[in-house]
Order: sequence, then C-alpha cells, then structure tokens
Amino acid sequence: MRPLKTGTAALAPVLVLAALALTACGGAEPAASKPAPSTGAASVRVSDSPLGPILVDGAGRTLYGFTKDQAGASNCDAECVAVWPALTAPEVSAGPGTEAKLLAKTSLTEGATQARYGDWPLYYYVGDAVAGDVTGQGLDGEWFAIGADGKLVKRTV
Repeated sequence: MRPLKTGTAALAPVLVLAALALTACGGAEPAASKPAPSTGAASVRVSDSPLGPILVDGAGRTLYGFTKDQAGASNCDAECVAVWPALTAPEVSAGPGTEAKLLAKTSLTEGATQARYGDWPLYYYVGDAVAGDVTGQGLDGEWFAIGADGKLVKRTV
C-alpha cells in the first residue's frame, strides 16, 4: 500500500463526510419519495388578504386549490408537490371563519392524508415567503386561493 500524500490525507475526512451525507439522504429511495406527514395537528382558518377573505393555516400561510384536482382528489404529482406542498397532518381542525362541514381529508397514493376544504385539496406555495403572501395566486391559470365558502378566489391582486 502506498502512503498517502499530505494533500490526499487532508481530503480523507471530507470524503468520509460526503459518504455519510449520501447515506443519510437515503440514496436507495427514488427521488419522488413519500411526503412526510406532519406529526401534529393543523388548523385552517379564514384571514383577510388583498384577495378578500381566504383560507390560511394556523400560522397564517395561504392555502391554495389546484384546478386540475377533481372530485376532491389530488392530481398534483411529485414534481408539482415540490413547488406546491400539500397540507398533510393526522388531524386538521376548522378554525375561525371556516365551516367545519367543508373540512375533510383526502387519501394520497403515498399513504398520507391531505386536508381538503369543500372540493379542494389544500396546498401551500413555496414562493410565499411569509404569512399573508399570496404570490401563488393565479399562477399558470391553475392555482387559486380558496375562499371561506370553499370556492376558488379567481381575482388577482
């Protein structure tokens, strides 16, 4: 065995860390792995916004509906969910301004459950940086905030 050169010896810890990082990422899993369901309860409430009263989560983050969803079922694939994460939680409660009878869950093919309000499975938009942002409104003519009545809000800011 040949002795390591000083430069190569300095790289050894970096190579070990890189190997550990790849192992921790679960390299055997496909890129579109199961979404990790929330371990806690979530709530949905109504909040005033530049679009009027819309649904938000307990932290005030805007919730959106996808026009390609039908009959309460999600049609957002893995690539879509990377930009439009689903509101998943074992329990979802109806907060102020919402109608509890409109709040339900939809089973996802990955085994998780997604919150639904009326006919619309609920999503976040990764481009919304803070509570109250509505930057996903109207994107691609397919994504819209949801009103307290369970209908998509089609106006723009």
